[in-house]
Amino acid sequence: MKITIIGAGNIGGAIARGIAKGTLCESGDITCTAKSEQTLQRLKEENPGFTITDNNVEAVKGADIIIIAVKPWRVEMIIDQIKTFLDYDKQMVVSVAAGITFDQLTTYFTKHSGYDYMSTPALFRVMPNTAIEVLNSMTFVSACNASQEQCDQMLAIFNELGNAMLIEERLMAAGTALASSGIAFAMRYIRASIEGGVELGFYPKEAQEIVVHTVKGAVELLLKNKSNPEAEIDKVTTPGGITIKGLNEMELSGFTSSVIRGLKASK
Repeated sequence: MKITIIGAGNIGGAIARGIAKGTLCESGDITCTAKSEQTLQRLKEENPGFTITDNNVEAVKGADIIIIAVKPWRVEMIIDQIKTFLDYDKQMVVSVAAGITFDQLTTYFTKHSGYDYMSTPALFRVMPNTAIEVLNSMTFVSACNASQEQCDQMLAIFNELGNAMLIEERLMAAGTALASSGIAFAMRYIRASIEGGVELGFYPKEAQEIVVHTVKGAVELLLKNKSNPEAEIDKVTTPGGITIKGLNEMELSGFTSSVIRGLKASK
């Protein structure tokens, strides 16, 4: 399987490095493009197997999957460059650009500069989060004009970079709030807990170690037991105990409602 990544900057580069560490694609089958020669050279130094180029047209020839990982405002320009060189029956195109819908992508492929095209390739929208750089992304995948086999192949690729979920496009904005913005929300809880730990008497580094491993333990419990968070909470909230007092105080300050309001505001 040959993969081309157009725009191998922060997210695109992380995808390239992650795929190269997996089992589905050798680094020698990954081509990366970027506007910056410095970006390309850094990728080549990190993994000499990568093919690097600043020529998007040459990069897409022979690729099975083309991942467009540029800023949203550059997507149309990139598609205009490459679309006449694609094999619509065989190649798949993935957009990692936030907010660019399938309707827009289809328009970019089928109409431009007075020319009308009758079809589009298999299209995917993919939204990872920043944990992709440590192969722990929660990645959402939506498909348009794609077969079940192609969907399964796309999920397999991104499951090697963390956990991937196939969703309807209408849920992409909600998924972004929950998982992409959610990284920042989780970090804010961790930061607040560290500050609380310092107030309780720990040094900042000690507090951070305690909080990070506590959060990691909570996540592992949910993943291993496949349980509801409330069931795990019940295990540590004894009647009249300190945990329930702490939880109730947080709720009085609007903990749950603040999280929900933050998620809805991010959608």
